Amino acid sequence: MVPRYSRPQMTAIWSPTNRYRIWFEIEALACEAMAQQGIIPESAAKNIREKGDAAMAAFSEQDIARIDEIEAETRHDVIAFLTWLAEKIGPDSRFVHLGMTSSDVLDTCFSVQLKQASDLLLEDLDQVLSALKKRAYEHKNTVTIGRSHAIHAEPTSFGLKLAGHYAEFARDRERLLQARKEIAVGAISGAVGTYAHIDPAIEEYVANKLGLVAESVSTQVIPRDRHAAFFCTLAVIASGIERLAVEVRHLQRSEVREAEEFFHKGQKGSSAMPHKRNPVLSENLTGLARLVRSHAIPALENVALWHERDISHSSVERNIGPDATIGLDFALMRLAGMMEKLVVYPDQMIANLESLGGVVHSGEVLLTLARAGISREDAYKIVQRNAMATWTKLGHPDFKTFRENLEADPEVSGRVSADVLDKAFDASQHLAQVDRIFDRVFN
Repeated sequence: MVPRYSRPQMTAIWSPTNRYRIWFEIEALACEAMAQQGIIPESAAKNIREKGDAAMAAFSEQDIARIDEIEAETRHDVIAFLTWLAEKIGPDSRFVHLGMTSSDVLDTCFSVQLKQASDLLLEDLDQVLSALKKRAYEHKNTVTIGRSHAIHAEPTSFGLKLAGHYAEFARDRERLLQARKEIAVGAISGAVGTYAHIDPAIEEYVANKLGLVAESVSTQVIPRDRHAAFFCTLAVIASGIERLAVEVRHLQRSEVREAEEFFHKGQKGSSAMPHKRNPVLSENLTGLARLVRSHAIPALENVALWHERDISHSSVERNIGPDATIGLDFALMRLAGMMEKLVVYPDQMIANLESLGGVVHSGEVLLTLARAGISREDAYKIVQRNAMATWTKLGHPDFKTFRENLEADPEVSGRVSADVLDKAFDASQHLAQVDRIFDRVFN
């Protein structure tokens, strides 16, 4: 991911330094477990740990360059690292990687990195949830127009809109917790996963120390259905980001202007048109969501590896691991900040709600006429007829509001009192159940 859309904490997880530290930790832990079983001398495991820790503490760009230099000759990244490690440890390095295969290191490391990334993403989601909850309660009783097919439907609460997004991100958090659990597995099973040259107890030890569980059947690689589920979860979260971003983009349109992104002092919207206040953050989030979602397909295609292993998944994961998590991390934090500072215009919401002459109350009027003894079919015809008389005359000199048309209709006058119509045209009644919904969402 380019630096523009990267945050240091998440980027650090995918740095060579972190990767090599995890690789060493896996090797050192395996040596400790082997020493406990008497497979290698305890003094060797102690020496590997001490000298390796010292080397990793002093790890620098020069060490990365040295590993790259070795890899240029060996054409094998794990062997290059082990050769570099041997230079630091000395003769006891002969006990490193005993009975293990490269996938034991690579796959277990990838699991640790995905677990680390998940922890940051969970913190990000908490920030989004906090912002949405605060703004939802702030606007719990802010009346606005609900839309279906982008057309005015019935009144709703702006807080209720936000509560719906909160509920979605709360589900996303549960999904990510499950995905984290599913990916938090390690494999130290040796060639083709038979443990022919290494005891399963060593795998259990290493996995436990790393906060993982041992893969039940690793075949030599951890099955990629786990990874597919993880990246699909990230894609679902990204879709939730886009759904909220699109809502903000629509609300910020000049014709709507019910809410808009905070416009900073000194901010410029256009090089040619000084008046512009564009929804640049939500548009950016829409783009980032597309990018994160794009990684789900290659993750799904990685599931079908040949036999006990191949490396067709490797080049894919070297890209999608960092890019998907870094991109989602940035997007979630941008979304949290955007929602914390979102500017809301309640007066414009009311103006928009009333802009169609009251036709948005047609559903309640339909029920009112039915309660007055008119059949639902006849009531529908009456309501639609009068609503269309208002709708089609918007802006005309002979325009009449929906209520005026209803009161002039002989099938309505005399059957429904003014007080009853007052109630039917009261937008606040649509908020009567908001408290119950909020209790269900937030408690």
